[in-house]
Amino acid sequence: MAEEFRLRSVAVAVYGPAALFGLAEGSMLPVVAISAIDRGATTSVAALIGALIGIGALITNIPAGILATRVGERKSMLLAAFVSAVGLALCLVNIGSGQSALVIYGAGVLLIGAAGSVYGLARQSYLTEAVPLHMRARALSTLGGTMRVGLFVGPFGGAAAMQIWGPAGAYYLSLVAVVAAGVVAYRVPDLETTEEHRAAAASITTWGMAKQKWRVYATLGVGILLLSAIRQTRQTVVPLWAAHLGLSPTVSSLIYGFAGAIDALVFYPAGKLMDRRGRRWVAVPSSFVLGVSFVLMPFTHGPVLLGLVAMVMGFGNGIGSGIVMTLGADVSPTVGRPTHLGIWNELADVGTGLGPLLLAAVTALAGLGLGIVASGLVGFAAAGAMWTWIPRSARRVRGVVERT
Repeated sequence: MAEEFRLRSVAVAVYGPAALFGLAEGSMLPVVAISAIDRGATTSVAALIGALIGIGALITNIPAGILATRVGERKSMLLAAFVSAVGLALCLVNIGSGQSALVIYGAGVLLIGAAGSVYGLARQSYLTEAVPLHMRARALSTLGGTMRVGLFVGPFGGAAAMQIWGPAGAYYLSLVAVVAAGVVAYRVPDLETTEEHRAAAASITTWGMAKQKWRVYATLGVGILLLSAIRQTRQTVVPLWAAHLGLSPTVSSLIYGFAGAIDALVFYPAGKLMDRRGRRWVAVPSSFVLGVSFVLMPFTHGPVLLGLVAMVMGFGNGIGSGIVMTLGADVSPTVGRPTHLGIWNELADVGTGLGPLLLAAVTALAGLGLGIVASGLVGFAAAGAMWTWIPRSARRVRGVVERT
C-alpha cells in the first residue's frame, strides 16, 4: 500500500501537468507546417519552422538546469507554462504578411520548444526528489507514458477543435491545456530544502558539473545519445516506408496509430521490471528490439507486414519509456541535480537531432532501404553501450546512487 500511496501522492503534482503539456503539444504539432505555409512559407521554410521546437529545446536544456537550480522546480514549471502560453499567443497572431508574419509565428514555435525543455527538466528533477529510489523507474516510466498519452490524444482533440474554430482551434486547445498545467503547478508544494543545500547548489556551474561527471557523459551518456537517435528516427521511417510502398495516407496513419497504441500500453510493467531487476533488463532489450525492427522494415512489402514491424517498433520504444530520465536520475548528484540533468538532456537532444540526419544522409547516398538499416545499426550500438555501462542489478544501481 505504501507504493500505491506514494505514486498517488505525486499524481496531481507531476502526472497531471505532464498529460496536459503532452495534450498541448500533440494538438499543435500536426498543424505547424500547415500554419507556416498559410503565412506564406515555402515547404522548406515550413520544415525549418517545424524544427524550431527541437531547436528551442536544444538551446534551453542547460539554461533550464541552471534555472531549476536557482529558483526551484515548482517555479520553473510555472515559468514554463507562462512562456508556452506566450508562444501559443504568438502563434495565434496573424498580423502583417510575408516575412513579418513568419518571424512572429516562428518566434512562438521557438518559445514553445524552449518552455517544453524547462518544464521537462523541472518535472524530472521534482519527481526524482519526491519518489523513493526503489520506485524511481516506475515513477519516471509512468511520467513518460503519461506524456505519450497526451501526445496520442492531442491530435484528435485538435482535430475536433478545428472543426469548431478552424485552424486556430488546435492552438486554442493547446493554450487551455498549458494554462491548466500552470494552475496545477501553482498548487504543487515546493520541495523541502535547507539553506545549506540551496547555497551549495547555487555554487554549482555547468562546467564544474561537466568536469565532475565527464566519465559518465562519455560512456553512458553516449549510449543515451544513440538511443535517442533511433527513437526519434522511428517517427519518420514508418510513414516514409509506407509512402515508398505506395500505401495511402489513411493506411499509413492507421499503422502509425496501432504502433503508438502498443507504445502507450507497456510503460508501467517496464518500469516495475527496472525497479526489481535493474535498468539493463529494459534498456538493452528496448534498444535491441528497435534495431531489429528497423532492419526488418525494408523487407516488408505490404500493409500487414509493415504493421506488424511497426508494432514491434512500438513495443521496443514503449518498454523504454522513461529510461533516459531514469538513468539520468540514477547518476545524478544530490547537490546540483538540475544542472546535471540539463547536460544529460542536452546529450539526448543531440541524438534526437542526429538520428534523422543520419537517415537522410544514407538515404540520399544509397536509398531509403539502406538508410533505414543504417539507422537500425544505431540501435544495436545503443544496446551494446547500455549492456556495457549500466549496472547489472537493481542493488548495484542503488549503490551507484548512494555514491553520488
